[in-house]
Formats: sequence, structure tokens, C-alpha cells
Amino acid sequence: MAASPGRRRRWEREQARLKGSVVEEDTEEWQKDARFAGLERVGGVDLSYIKGDDSRACASLVVLSFPALEVLYQDCRMVAVSAPYVAGFLAFREVPFLVEAVQRLQQEEPQLQPQVLLVDGNGLLHPRGFGTACHLGVLTDLPCIGVAKNLLQVDGLVRDELHREQVRSLQRSGETFPLTGTSGKVLGMVLRSCNNSSKPLYVSVGHRVSLDTAVRLVRACCRFRIPEPIRQADIRSREYLRKQPCAPLEGLQALLAGPERWVCGQKGLCSWNELQ
Repeated sequence: MAASPGRRRRWEREQARLKGSVVEEDTEEWQKDARFAGLERVGGVDLSYIKGDDSRACASLVVLSFPALEVLYQDCRMVAVSAPYVAGFLAFREVPFLVEAVQRLQQEEPQLQPQVLLVDGNGLLHPRGFGTACHLGVLTDLPCIGVAKNLLQVDGLVRDELHREQVRSLQRSGETFPLTGTSGKVLGMVLRSCNNSSKPLYVSVGHRVSLDTAVRLVRACCRFRIPEPIRQADIRSREYLRKQPCAPLEGLQALLAGPERWVCGQKGLCSWNELQ
């Protein structure tokens, strides 16, 4: 289902309106501490779709302790997705369900509210400077960080040989380089998140956090390539889907039988792709 020109224009106006509320700097005391003293809960969100059906998905919110990264809370719910997928407007398809999950947590377990959310997607690194991490941050008024696995090619940023060479130059965990668009604005940071994976992450500001703090926190949350809050939200949402009657296979067996290879170690279950 495609979005009509009228709907796209409405979405663009809404993005422009909400963008004015984005705060691109640290607002919390824990953000200013080198070891994030005072940070106790980190959240991650994800939507996983039923294979072959883009109208049904599992919306997942998890909250992990920090710095131990143990799961304190999870909320997985089946949702009916009606908005079409349109590049640059993913938030209008998915964010309403994530906002509802945060609101349920605030009502039912307010003591477990995350102090920051990690989002599988982009923040300021977006064609109109207002990606999913910005959208969710503004609507929940929580600090949010965008963490993408692939480069969104905007403002002159391209995945060319120069970019690939810069990625290859990241030899150790924690090494970074900035994503500077042709406008001169730094839109995000490329981060090598662990020594076992040469594939980087693309970190960008969502809301109420500086880019430097965002990068430091993402690195601190990585046991594997993908930060643990996002990784756990993804694993748990897909596991929830496989337990639904409509799923062809159920449970962990289906997870292990999928196209990815999975590794079970001291730090828990992770896909082989996450280690690359």
C-alpha cells in the first residue's frame, strides 16, 4: 500500500513541526559523568513483522539494568500496522505502538521507566533531520539515541570507496569517525562497537542527548555488535512472533532454524551476523 501525495505532505508538515522540539544536547546529570553514574535503566525498542505479512507485527519494549545489562522488564504485544511503509517516514508506521508501550510501562511499573531509549534506526541522520529516534524521543520526552546498522545516504553521504576505507580504518572497539554532510553538519558517528565485528554502527542523536554521549553509551551497552537493549528487544519480539498460532514454527527452535547462525556463549544468545 502506497502513501498518497496528500498523506506524504501531512507527514512532512508533522515532522517539521515536531523537529522544533528536538534537543541536541545532554539534559541529565548522568550524561555528564564519564562512567554514567546515576544511570540505572536503559531501554530498547523493536518491531518485528510476521514473515510475508507486513500488517501484523510484535512491538517490543525492554528495560535493562545498567551497567549489568540484565533484563528488568519486557513488553511484547501483537499490533495491527495500517500505515504504509514509505522511506523517510517509518516513524508514522511504527512509533505509535512504541509510544503506547512506554505509556503502559509508565502506568504499570513507573519505577522501571528507562532513563534513555536506544532505537534501531536513525535520529538526526535523516533526509529531513527527524528520524524514528527523534520522533519517539519528542513524543515520550525521553532521551533517545538512534543506532542503525547501515548508512542512510543523505546530505551527500554515500557508501563509496572512501567511506569503506574509513570503515576499514576502525581497527579496535570504540574507534569512530564523524559523518559530515555536504552541508557541513555532523549528522552522526560511525562506531566500531566491538572487536569481534568489523561492521560498524551508525549512531545519531535522537532527543535530549549529545552525539558524544550517545556514542559513549552505545559502546557501553555492547556485548556484541548490536547494543544489548536493541538486541534483546529484537530477540524477544521475534521469539514472541514464533509462539503465535499463525507462525509456521514456534519458539527457540524456529529462531535457531532461521537463515541466521546463532551462537550461545557466556554472554547469552547472539546471531553469527552480529559477531561479523
